[in-house]
Amino acid sequence: MMLQAAGRRLTGYVLLYISWFLKSCLFLYLPVYHIKVTGGSSGIGKCIAIECYKQGAFITLVARNEERLLQAKKEIEKHCINDKQVVLCISVDVSQDYSQVENVIKQAQEKLGPVDMLVNCAGMSISGKFEDLEVSTFEKLMSINYLGSVYPSRAVITTMKERRVGRIVFLASQAGQVGLFGFTAYSSSKFAIKGLAEALQMEVKPYNVYVTVAYPPDTDTPGFAEENKTKPLETRLISETTSICTPEQVAKQIVKDAIQGNFNSSVGSDGYMLSSLTCGMSPVTSITEGLQQVVTMGLFRMISLFYLGSFDNIIRRCMIERAKYGTADKTA
Repeated sequence: MMLQAAGRRLTGYVLLYISWFLKSCLFLYLPVYHIKVTGGSSGIGKCIAIECYKQGAFITLVARNEERLLQAKKEIEKHCINDKQVVLCISVDVSQDYSQVENVIKQAQEKLGPVDMLVNCAGMSISGKFEDLEVSTFEKLMSINYLGSVYPSRAVITTMKERRVGRIVFLASQAGQVGLFGFTAYSSSKFAIKGLAEALQMEVKPYNVYVTVAYPPDTDTPGFAEENKTKPLETRLISETTSICTPEQVAKQIVKDAIQGNFNSSVGSDGYMLSSLTCGMSPVTSITEGLQQVVTMGLFRMISLFYLGSFDNIIRRCMIERAKYGTADKTA
């Protein structure tokens, strides 16, 4: 009797896994046609647009700088696979006026049809010690990095739910998984993105709409180059403990995860470790992914303590050097 009960339970688990897996497969190959990319004039956003264009998508690029938008449009159009594809450019600040963002998205949908996938890449980074940053810096980063993702998402979500199809991608950062020295303003704005993504996925999953939150590492983009100009020494030394990715590499991974409906999108072994370690109550795509996170979390926690210890040593070393030579805090 006990063996029979165990057998039935095992069969039930297997059937549950198979049904979950089959349900996952239903959205693995969903055709995505109209892609809207905010912050799409450069960096990761532009590379995501190129990656989607290579797969035959119609693209709407949104950014503030019209000149850079038109230049990005020319670059993207070089990768067309058929003569029906279109790249639409719209110059607007997605973080300032929701009604304006809503009108812009309506215009894009009138020309290219409903948005199948929204990629929120608009954002910026400003680093500095907490007491050295102006209060306006915190307000600015929350506006651009957080509200700049809320407004476009709010404008497309109703149509996606009505059509019962859609993808929404949020570009966070590894600094949105763990807080780092010098990133008190930036990290908090990116942590907010994670909370938004987790809550929104709960609301929209019954409507076959899937949310992906990407955690790219340091990436060789114009924004990263600008960030390095004012980055504190400690922050720069911590940053140098990891390698720099190309925007093309990051874009390919994000597009792949978004089309497959994966909630987390990370790059490399460090990215996988951070995503598993900081997963919390984040949604999982499959039972296998959930089990992997549970099994590896203990090991990754020990590794993370090693990393944190090395970061502490970097900060102490900087403090000792400055005290030794009587130098003031300097940026790199």
